[in-house]
Amino acid sequence: QVQLVESGGGLVQAGGSLRLSCAASGRTFSTYPMGWFRQAPGKEREFVAVINGSGGRTEYADSVKGRFTISRDNAKNTVYLQMNSLEPEDTAVYYCNYGRRSSWRDPADYWGQGTQVTVSS
Repeated sequence: QVQLVESGGGLVQAGGSLRLSCAASGRTFSTYPMGWFRQAPGKEREFVAVINGSGGRTEYADSVKGRFTISRDNAKNTVYLQMNSLEPEDTAVYYCNYGRRSSWRDPADYWGQGTQVTVSS
């Protein structure tokens, strides 16, 4: 089994930046893609970004493309989400996601507990 722990969330003003981290443990890490999803209150959980096992290929939701950057450090078993130019619409709980998936935007089997990101006007 794989355990994922997110960190780095917090409260920022619109236009600010945050860097989320997700540390994985329990199993080998680098083979499968890792992704970020988010869920706002009353909303469905949505895809944000994903990165392949080697870190050489990424995909983003249209709503965050150009503002967010996903990366990974396999030596540290950690995936990151650099979030710039944050908007109030980015407010959500952000979840790390790991494992094999049928396509880039599909969720995989393993989830972290989530970290809250709040962007104020």
